[in-house]
Amino acid sequence: MNQEERRIYLIRELQREMPQYKEIEIPKEESEQWRLLRSLFNVRPPYPASDDFLKVQDEYLSEVIRRRGIVDAAALPAVKADSRMSLWKGDITALKADAIVNAANSALLGCWQPCHSCIDNIIHSLAGVQLRIACNEIMEAQGHEEETGTAKITRGYNLPCKYVLHTVGPIVSGRLTETHCRQLAGCYKLCLKLASSYGVESIAFCCISTGVFHFPQEKAAEIAVQTVSEFLRTDTGVKKVVFNVFKQEDYDIYQKLLG
Repeated sequence: MNQEERRIYLIRELQREMPQYKEIEIPKEESEQWRLLRSLFNVRPPYPASDDFLKVQDEYLSEVIRRRGIVDAAALPAVKADSRMSLWKGDITALKADAIVNAANSALLGCWQPCHSCIDNIIHSLAGVQLRIACNEIMEAQGHEEETGTAKITRGYNLPCKYVLHTVGPIVSGRLTETHCRQLAGCYKLCLKLASSYGVESIAFCCISTGVFHFPQEKAAEIAVQTVSEFLRTDTGVKKVVFNVFKQEDYDIYQKLLG
């Protein structure tokens, strides 16, 4: 199969699995076909997938990611503040690192809104349906929603990273409190501890809680840098921490903090 054949196959299989979407006509344009496929990925419940489906899906997503470009975290230059830290502006799903951090919600099942622009959505979209299935297994075993300031780890599946760390940051509605700050620091601490216990040597953090969770960007960056710095002073297993930003505003904030 070529990429178009894989894409059409996956769309039709997902429509067969979810009959409520079977009447949607498959667009002719490649970009619109991908948009439809991603939307179907986003709304697919976490039930098992067939080996045939996963084989085609994995081949398709691997090629999508290859064409988008892969950035080796190990090659990113260090910042002046610490030789084990790097600052990088770009799409975290393009990073080849041992682990990347996903800003998840308390359900931990990814974003269900088709083609939403959040990091949770794009990570699940490019990892493949296995990621939601794995997260669902964790949540069913846990028996309750994920608490703020905690973290769980899964494989990265089709992403260039080996693992994804899912953490639930604090939601700030109103004024920022000490509890919010303590919870955000907890996200970074627990991700780092979990990463170290799995032998992770390189980890990329997104800007946890600063998007739709409304944590003030400058304060969030200060907490991130301080918490990571404190951890690296006592841990020798983690060799590289990447602060990954998507907006120029966040890049400028981190650049000022990191020299």
